[in-house]
Amino acid sequence: MKLTQCRMCLSKEFEMFLDLGFTALADNFLSPGKLHDKEMFFPLRVVLCKNCGLAQLDYVVDPTLMYNMDYPYESSTTKTGREHFTKMAKDIIEEFKVEDGSLAVDLGSNVGVLLMGFKECGMEVMGIEPSLNIMKKAIENGIATIPAFFGKEAVDQILKEKGQASVLTATNVFAHIHDLDEFMESASALVNEKGIFVFEAPYFKHLLDQLEYDTIYHEHLSYLSIKPLVAFFERHGWELFKIEEKTIHGGSLRCFVSRKGNYPIQGMVKEYLDNEEKEKIHDIERMKEFAVKVKEHKEKLRNLLMDLKKQGKKIAGMSAPAKGNTLLTYCKIDTEILDFVTEKAQIKIGKYTPGTHIPVYPDEKLLEDKTEYALLLAWNFAEEIIKNNEKFRKAGGKFIIPIPEPKIVE
Repeated sequence: MKLTQCRMCLSKEFEMFLDLGFTALADNFLSPGKLHDKEMFFPLRVVLCKNCGLAQLDYVVDPTLMYNMDYPYESSTTKTGREHFTKMAKDIIEEFKVEDGSLAVDLGSNVGVLLMGFKECGMEVMGIEPSLNIMKKAIENGIATIPAFFGKEAVDQILKEKGQASVLTATNVFAHIHDLDEFMESASALVNEKGIFVFEAPYFKHLLDQLEYDTIYHEHLSYLSIKPLVAFFERHGWELFKIEEKTIHGGSLRCFVSRKGNYPIQGMVKEYLDNEEKEKIHDIERMKEFAVKVKEHKEKLRNLLMDLKKQGKKIAGMSAPAKGNTLLTYCKIDTEILDFVTEKAQIKIGKYTPGTHIPVYPDEKLLEDKTEYALLLAWNFAEEIIKNNEKFRKAGGKFIIPIPEPKIVE
């Protein structure tokens, strides 16, 4: 579906600044039986709203094609992720003095890691997760979960069974939602008068500064910054009153929102707004400069990999996140360059990367094949991944970190 208006301010004035071509859906890993079936590719282009400054994709893929029975992402895969979400729950409860027994609802709750943190602290919890395979794992983890997208039907069920929520959370979900006006209607019905909505998402400024263009894929419809967010929530009678910066996923913002007048707007909100204006992150000329850097990065990374191949080196990809598939497809990195990709997540092992059709194996394959270089596709977890693969390093293996500048780590 072609975008017709800005999903935050409803303006129809856009300008495209980045075209990453046609790509397969980043999380649609292929089983061997589907490897030769017709694969769907969709345009991956980013436009800037000339009114509010929101960067967003200009093509919206049907979400049922992305969040299905084969959805491969589990929030419990990394220790870093598990610790981050557990601490997030405890911090919210302590800061806002959330009472025992009150309700926390998490959108796109995945296997329930964040809700486990709330539950351990004495709260009632409910997850909303559209991917059935992931939802079943959450229930196995003891987290009540509704198999649905967030909307009126799911909200009505929660209100009937549990009542209104004191805390509504969404980690790496808010930027995935197309109809944000409908989202706010549902949130307003679900959250009680003094309740809060807390969401985390990658910060657009980091994407620009660190050249994180691989985080652009079809699930990520919006690339969030503070200026459009403030105006959007104000339009709905809510306020963005607090911001925290987190290192997870290459640099994310944790945003706190509530109805107008519930909490004082902290000074950091204006600081972010002022800094965004100073850094010109809503200026189309800066966007065009970013696009030039993306093309230059593609050439640098390909040249590095091709030079190693010419030397007869064995190269594999390490980890297979969704972002990695944007990098592989745009940079034209396939089985001619990478022998295979490795993963810890069992749900991806034995499958093939979307679009590039590189086989996915367990990490042990690196040692079995005497691989010499590992391209870290989940570079945002580089420290943990390198630590977990000490045997590979001791065997002489080297790591290639692609973002923001391709570099080899020995």
